[in-house]
Amino acid sequence: MATDYFFISDLHIGGDGALQNCDFLDELLSFLQDLENRDQDTELIINGDAFGLWEFTDVEGMEKLETLISQQQELFEQFKTTGSQITITLMAGNHDYELACYPEFIDRLKDFNIHLVPELAITRVVAEQNIWIEHGMQHDPNNRMPDFGNPYAQPFGYHITSRIVGTAGRVSDFGKDNWLKDIQSVASLKDIPSWMASNYFYKEMASFIRYLLLPFLLLFSLSVLVFAAGLLENAGVVNFNLITGNRFFLSLGTLGELLTFIFTVNGIVVSFLLLMAVPLYFIIRDFRRTLRQYNLMEPDATNNQMGEDKAPYVRAAKKVFMEHPEVSIFIFGHTHRTFLDKLPNGKVIFNTGTWLKLFDRIPVLLGYLPAVYYPKFCMSCFKITEEKGKPVIYYQEISKTAKKELSWLQRLLTFARSRPKKEIIPKRTVVEPSENL
Repeated sequence: MATDYFFISDLHIGGDGALQNCDFLDELLSFLQDLENRDQDTELIINGDAFGLWEFTDVEGMEKLETLISQQQELFEQFKTTGSQITITLMAGNHDYELACYPEFIDRLKDFNIHLVPELAITRVVAEQNIWIEHGMQHDPNNRMPDFGNPYAQPFGYHITSRIVGTAGRVSDFGKDNWLKDIQSVASLKDIPSWMASNYFYKEMASFIRYLLLPFLLLFSLSVLVFAAGLLENAGVVNFNLITGNRFFLSLGTLGELLTFIFTVNGIVVSFLLLMAVPLYFIIRDFRRTLRQYNLMEPDATNNQMGEDKAPYVRAAKKVFMEHPEVSIFIFGHTHRTFLDKLPNGKVIFNTGTWLKLFDRIPVLLGYLPAVYYPKFCMSCFKITEEKGKPVIYYQEISKTAKKELSWLQRLLTFARSRPKKEIIPKRTVVEPSENL
């Protein structure tokens, strides 16, 4: 039995086309090499979605793993080397669900000293307290396995991934900056349209069209005020347009005429939107109802907030704590959002996060331009060991800086805009023994 346990998850390595390129390969190899130098009382547990088997769409069953091994020979050789010194345990997530369906995977992964455990949850013991470990997909209605171990009982998320993410991987190289493969890093399904619109506008749209549209979009908010001022003038409330009729605006000359043209075009758009407002309201309302019907949008949820993401998993953890009082730590992955919560009773829940690229959505400073998605990495590793008769959790973030992918226009439009605050995770957390709670 090991005395030190390391936990990582959601690497999502492999897939069609550009998805075979692992952005963090160097960091992962270095991490495994560091573990290689530890003693044999160490176990690395990868609690799900190590591999992107759903993202292979041209092969089936064992061929997916063989294709992955051919793509990532250096990584699998490092698994073999590290696994000869410590124990490497692999659990199936939803994206590599096939691992839990075919016994042949167990024998093949043994060739690389990876011990595959085709179970929904496993436990370990530290300081006489149990640790509950799972991937977490069973608490997600889009990715819950209806019959775990049955390769033909795939959830709704499988069809989304294989058709959208797999296709994106195959065609990503055809676009500018090879950005489409990052669709797997978008936080939720409902964010995908906004993310794609942003990348189309800032990366794929012809430059002359983008910069032709730019002044109209930047000045749209002001155009609404000009339109409202025009209504007041036509209604006889005032005898001139409060914006375009003042002395300063009239003194602008040619620039003023250009601005008037932009305001006029935008005014026509505003008029059209007002005429369409009522039918659009009912169409959008019905579309949102349909998304909720297919579990693609939470009831009354308008933002992908951390609290909304955590709620089902916190409920699941509390249920485990109630049914298994000997469990003091609940570990899961799946949502890609690292956090650690210590409950009032001293028990701990934590999410192992992801090593994939993540995005911060930043609204632009002015106008109605698409939001900008800032790339980042928050690669996490947790370690649990015993100190003075108590389980202690250590958190480490693997350092990696995302490549500069934003254009000067994107940086300019988000200048001085604050990015979302990072979840603060304590570097060291002591779990009190259950008998002292």
